[in-house]
Amino acid sequence: MKTLITLAAAGVMAFAGNASAGPTEDLIAKEKCAKCHTATTTKKGPSWASVAEKYKGKPDAAAKLFSALKNGGKVGDEEDHKKVDASDAEIKAIVAIVLSSK
Repeated sequence: MKTLITLAAAGVMAFAGNASAGPTEDLIAKEKCAKCHTATTTKKGPSWASVAEKYKGKPDAAAKLFSALKNGGKVGDEEDHKKVDASDAEIKAIVAIVLSSK
């Protein structure tokens, strides 16, 4: 009986985790990142997966992306990127999501 209750609780928690976005995803939505980017396909801007691939293995990748999001302005050959209105910790969380994209 305990096993059945444990399995049921685990199942409920697994589905509940998918029901709401975390704070970083909420910030991404608030900042309208999806207007130009998606996880895997190119829109107006590159996909996060292509950004992750571009910076793969580069030790300064996180710092470059952080600077681009914090300050806005020209990013590579792309159009000017808007400044993300968030704390440093929140911007670092966005960078972590982008760099972990596949």
